[in-house]
Amino acid sequence: MSFTEIGCGIYERSGKKQEREKTRLATKGADGEFRVWNPHRSKLAALIMKGFLPPIRETSMVLYLGAAAGTTAGHVADIAHKGLVYALDSSPTEIKRLIPVCESRSNMIPIFADANHPERYSHLVGRVDVIYQDIAQRNQVEIALRNVKCFLREEGCLILMIKARSIDSTADTRGIFEESVGELREGISVLKTTKLPQYRDHLAVIARVTR
Repeated sequence: MSFTEIGCGIYERSGKKQEREKTRLATKGADGEFRVWNPHRSKLAALIMKGFLPPIRETSMVLYLGAAAGTTAGHVADIAHKGLVYALDSSPTEIKRLIPVCESRSNMIPIFADANHPERYSHLVGRVDVIYQDIAQRNQVEIALRNVKCFLREEGCLILMIKARSIDSTADTRGIFEESVGELREGISVLKTTKLPQYRDHLAVIARVTR
């Protein structure tokens, strides 16, 4: 399996398109081995396949909200191998699955906390370059803005995966997206929005702090 670097620590598999469709991307672990990054299991990988390279560098500080079992967070830690990834989740079940992923990476810190209350983990998390959020709660935008205010440094980037059906299971998806992006604009500069074909009723939003 041959890979070519397309961004800082992000690799794309060479070969025929039909053979690489589901295993097209990869990151490189501390052991030097490539770890396949499946866009059908990772919204960030799906976003990268749409042409967006996240501003995550080898020394980046990243706050990952909604880390779950750590599949995507582990790839982020591979990229930011000289930085830190704070991987937060509020589910005891997911934290049990996340901890072994963190234990195998010296730059990945698990945090068992509710993202609604950043003040409760502010003693653990410093200023970060990137906040990545993938949380299935009704107040997703409010959560993002709270954490941006507490942790995201100037010119830092927010990557928010809006889950429309978690906000309202009956309302029009387009209307939910428009309202959510409008709320975001009140606290941060929205640079880009992208639909992800692999994930129905999801919208990826890229925003930046400009004070």
